[in-house]
Amino acid sequence: QVRLVESGGGSVQTGGSLRLSCAASGRTWYGMGWFRQTPGREREFVAALSRRAVNTDTYQYYADSVKGRFTISRENAKNTLYLQMNSLKPEDTAVYYCAAVDGYCSGPGCSDRRLYRHWGQGTQVTVSS
Repeated sequence: QVRLVESGGGSVQTGGSLRLSCAASGRTWYGMGWFRQTPGREREFVAALSRRAVNTDTYQYYADSVKGRFTISRENAKNTLYLQMNSLKPEDTAVYYCAAVDGYCSGPGCSDRRLYRHWGQGTQVTVSS
């Protein structure tokens, strides 16, 4: 059964850090990402990580708004995706979603939410000033 389960959200002050986790089950995932959404706005791309196959190079992609502050990573043995978020700002407040593509993504395609067919339930991140 395909399943993505996020955890690690919470409330922090400006400048704080959080690490989100996404436990993936059902199969081995090659293209995965994080998106976020606030009320009244479309779900936006945050970061993605993709590889063509096991034991091939892994590529990371980031939205400009989080470059240098967020790091996406993966622990293959646990089939778990992470998002380390540092130097958090109030504008990072959102519900964060883990997502996976069927296959892999590359380049600008990794930021296109329409490519992602599998989604988690989301986890709330709140950054106060």
